[in-house]
Amino acid sequence: MARNIIRTSGLSKTYVIGEVEVHALRKVDINIDQGEFVAIMGASGSGKSTLMNLIGCLDKPTSGEYYIDGQDTSKFSPNQYASIRNQKIGFVFQGFNLLSRTTALENVELPLLYDRTHGIKDPVEKAKKALERIGLGDRMHHIPSQLSGGQQQRVAIARALVNEPALILADEPTGNLDSRTSVEVFSVFQELNEEGITIILVTHERDFALFAKRIIELRDGKVTKDFAIKNRLDAKEELKKLKEDSVLQGQED
Repeated sequence: MARNIIRTSGLSKTYVIGEVEVHALRKVDINIDQGEFVAIMGASGSGKSTLMNLIGCLDKPTSGEYYIDGQDTSKFSPNQYASIRNQKIGFVFQGFNLLSRTTALENVELPLLYDRTHGIKDPVEKAKKALERIGLGDRMHHIPSQLSGGQQQRVAIARALVNEPALILADEPTGNLDSRTSVEVFSVFQELNEEGITIILVTHERDFALFAKRIIELRDGKVTKDFAIKNRLDAKEELKKLKEDSVLQGQED
């Protein structure tokens, strides 16, 4: 039986702006097990960013329960929250969030420097293996400006993987990339998911959500749909189609 990674019950978040209360999330109940690839979708203002912040332990709920990998987050101290973000969650952001003057290897090694368990004997070797895992073993000594957008996002994925987290949380990870590079990044996500890594993708683009296995849709802070994808897109197959179309286009020109 698959291990439960994410469980929320009655999860709510209310922001107070002056005298106005904004109910960003309203009693959300979700369960995500180990090995799932889930896309969280919704229009602007639907609550998906708020839900991502709560799942990522970047914010605390106003009410309700949130368990990550069996741990009740309501009982966490600030230090425990920081530890969970470092050890249990790998973050991948739209803007890559790489340090511009440090190499790919040093960027990937960074989360290991904040390891409070002191269980990493050779952080450099661990970072190298993470880069090799996503196909950038030959780019580890390049700084971000020497890498393409797709390569920079791969570095960010390697950084998310390096601590062997319970899940990867990807927030609009291809928002700054062109269509072909986006599919390449989703190919990496699908390969990692096939290895058993749990992935939660936050996106507003349905075409990209179809690379996941399941979609949770939000509207006005509530879950309106939660379903398995029947005709899931295969990123490798989509890349083949793009290459074939490119060849045909070249012949026509």
